[in-house]
Amino acid sequence: MIATKSIQFSYEGIPAFEIPDLEIRGGEALLVLGKSGSGKTTLLNILGGLLAPRKGEILVDGLSLYSLKGQKLDKFRGKNIGIVFQKPHILAPLSVAENIALPHFFSKSEANDKVDHYLNELGIMDKKHAKINTLSEGEAQRVSIARALVNEPKIILADEPTASLDDENARIVVQLLKSQAAKLGAALLIVTHDQRIKSEINQSITLKRKDL
Repeated sequence: MIATKSIQFSYEGIPAFEIPDLEIRGGEALLVLGKSGSGKTTLLNILGGLLAPRKGEILVDGLSLYSLKGQKLDKFRGKNIGIVFQKPHILAPLSVAENIALPHFFSKSEANDKVDHYLNELGIMDKKHAKINTLSEGEAQRVSIARALVNEPKIILADEPTASLDDENARIVVQLLKSQAAKLGAALLIVTHDQRIKSEINQSITLKRKDL
């Protein structure tokens, strides 16, 4: 479903990241571990169509991601790639349901009953009309996950999704991501330095930077 070939990336004045070739099929999950500064978030942004690599290629369901430009890339990303950020970038003035429906607005697709479906799937239907500032950290992360899933993407990318959660909520969030990816037949990639969740994902790689 998603594969990388010979990816190279570096910031000016900083040693290059070592990014191995990888492939994740639909329904599979991969955990990407590494110290702070090892390139985990950079890799996630490259795979998510947010940061073009210096060299190399990212294939999403056989399509070369960065062969698309501008609005075509934005539309493809909105339809096919769901991203769960480290801090839930959810909008305080909007309700939970309105936040989850945002990807439909940006991708110009119909919401249908998907918002309610994922509210139910993630156990937060009772928070549908709640304001964001009334949510716990675990509930806010579930809203972020629901928003990433509502367009039913082929790729799910999660950046440190358990960083601010206690042990129980961290386990629950990883299990939710795995179960939803399996139901969608989507490829799941989680980047983290959180060793607590290593036992939850069978496949893992560790990123390093040449000076680390």
